[in-house]
Amino acid sequence: MYLTQPTVSQHITALENYLGLTLFDRMGKEVTLTKAGEILYQYAKQIITLTGEARQALDHFMGKKTGNLVLGASTIPGEYILPPLLGQFKILYPEIRITLKIGDTEEIVNALLNGNVELGIIGAKISNARLQYSRFLDDELIVVVPRGHRWWRKSCVDVHELVDEPFIMRESGSGTRISMEKRLQQLGISADSLKIIAEVGSTTAVKQSIKANLGISLISERAVEDEIKLKLLKKIPIKETKFTRTFFIIQDKKRTPSPLCKSLTHFLNKQR
Repeated sequence: MYLTQPTVSQHITALENYLGLTLFDRMGKEVTLTKAGEILYQYAKQIITLTGEARQALDHFMGKKTGNLVLGASTIPGEYILPPLLGQFKILYPEIRITLKIGDTEEIVNALLNGNVELGIIGAKISNARLQYSRFLDDELIVVVPRGHRWWRKSCVDVHELVDEPFIMRESGSGTRISMEKRLQQLGISADSLKIIAEVGSTTAVKQSIKANLGISLISERAVEDEIKLKLLKKIPIKETKFTRTFFIIQDKKRTPSPLCKSLTHFLNKQR
């Protein structure tokens, strides 16, 4: 912000004097928000957001597409689907700036509801009355095994054979895990019956664990296309069943989307 620390301190002191409230507790070098500071902080975030949206609306009125948009996505859409699409969108509107935050499904939902992202793309539905869902793209979870695994030469396996193998699981809150557990339950298999030897926090960690022969897993086919082509990993079809899921575009019903958010949503919907 091109402000020195003493200048910032003067602004804060002036604001506290104006409000007649202490906004920060100062303990040595540590500074923390007071309860009043926490209340003001939430309103300040909304004010800054509305300022940006007002600028976008006026630019839109003048026929220009400018501004900033913070987008959140779970691992698979964030790492494997959105980057090329956002590149195309940026070509259409070179003056915009998009920030992409990646986390698990629960993290993206919380970020949306807290106002930290305006638009989200996730791989499982989380029940919340404020969330508005629209279908984006379909995905398939596949069984993947490492080279040398006893299933390597098999053409398919029965779904119940999964419980006999060491299994790599995504962390709680992951859309992949939520979708997988839901599908297993439909097939009469409890996730607790799997021999889970590790829970990891990313799709990359799942792939690396499988390559290291720690176990097998169900993973998005989009995430292992290169490894399968190079024969580092192998897809093993499951007899007479598939693990399919849908990625959803999510928005907060209580928040009016900015013009830039509307443009991106329209663009993404055209990619279906």
